[in-house]
Order: sequence, then structure tokens, then C-alpha cells
Amino acid sequence: MNARLSFASHGSTLTVATAALATVIALGILWGVAVLFQSKGAPMERLVAAEHACARYIYLSERQACMNEWLAASQPRIVALEASSTSTSPTKQ
Repeated sequence: MNARLSFASHGSTLTVATAALATVIALGILWGVAVLFQSKGAPMERLVAAEHACARYIYLSERQACMNEWLAASQPRIVALEASSTSTSPTKQ
């Protein structure tokens, strides 16, 4: 009985191609996990900073209110510019 695998007769080309494909898939999964941790890490960093800023409060309700205020104050603000067609200047009447 022949114990060789069926793709072994094709030589090492198929083995190298399979290893390369497995490497690409593994790197893709690793990159995806790294991106998820990177994007989820920023909110956790702000939350930890808020916990440290509000550590002086003994009661949980006061601490949570402080953290909510701190997080709201540290929220990045995006200000939209007013369109020039809708703005009125003092010279235009």
C-alpha cells in the first residue's frame, strides 16, 4: 500500500504555494486583530483617564457623574464651517 499523500506527487511546488497561502491568511487575521485593538484602545484610554481624574469621589453615583462630565468635556469636537452662500456679510444687502 502506498502511504504517500495524493499531492506529494506534484512535488514541492504545491507545498510552497499552500504554505504561502497559509502565511497570507495568518498575516491578514493578525492585521485585522491588531486594527481592532488599535481602534478600540482609544476610547478605553479616555475611560481610564476619566477614572483617574474622578478617583477622589467615594460614592459610585458621584464618580460616574464625574466620569460622564469628564468624558463629555474631553470629546473631540468637529465644527462644521458655514457655507459661504448662506452667510451674510455686512457689505451684502
